[in-house]
Amino acid sequence: MELFSQEKEQFVLPNAELIYVSNFFSKQESDGFFNTINHQTNWHHDDIKVFGKTYKQPRLTALFGDNQQPYSYSNITMYPEPFTTTLKTIKNKVEVYAKHHFNTLLINLYRDGNDSNGWHADNEKELGQNPVIASVSFGEERPFHFKHRSIKEERYKINLSHGSLLLMKGEMQHFWLHQIAKTKKKVEPRINLTFRTLIHS
Repeated sequence: MELFSQEKEQFVLPNAELIYVSNFFSKQESDGFFNTINHQTNWHHDDIKVFGKTYKQPRLTALFGDNQQPYSYSNITMYPEPFTTTLKTIKNKVEVYAKHHFNTLLINLYRDGNDSNGWHADNEKELGQNPVIASVSFGEERPFHFKHRSIKEERYKINLSHGSLLLMKGEMQHFWLHQIAKTKKKVEPRINLTFRTLIHS
């Protein structure tokens, strides 16, 4: 099933709160943010272990934060750099809309259709019980697939547009999985900013 969104859509789903705003940033803002982030970011290409074998992660990443607290997922531990002025500007607008403070930002660069992010949930213990995740997209539109862990018919897709905001809240990370799948289509790069709140250890 595909979900079509207008400027803002709030979805009624079991065990989840999901809000999508297709044009959270204007095209002019989004073009500028994409270029600035792409050129200013110190991108990492980490190794990832899958079923005992080591591969290069199929995307580039970077971590930013307002403290030195590391973030770990999929046997990768990342250490944050300070927020840039551009990232602070984006974060402030997202925080006002979400009514939530974020202290950490994981950025993904999907260089082409071969770059992806497999089925997963953002349920690391550092994120707390019911984390709020704010996902901002710049660049090429890519489909965001998400499915309920136990209700088979609860499976959807949203095309994340240039300058869009996706908010995931409530119990979603416990009951749902999401992915950005590979595609054989020729696609341009996409930068995805995922704002999170790490619980201080």
